[in-house]
Amino acid sequence: MQAAPVRATAIPSFTDALRAVESLLMSSGQRTARRNAWTSVLEDRRRAKDRVEAQRVLEQTLLPRS
Repeated sequence: MQAAPVRATAIPSFTDALRAVESLLMSSGQRTARRNAWTSVLEDRRRAKDRVEAQRVLEQTLLPRS
């Protein structure tokens, strides 16, 4: 049996290929993508703050009064 021939250049992995495509597609829209990501972070923080406030109000409302 003969051994399979050895390639001199490595075949890029699927992940490497995806990264290459991403870099080509994202380069022009990177500013918009970052702006959208930051807007999402701020919105998530606002929702978390609202949840904490709602929880506090519910706990105060449900506590038995002496």
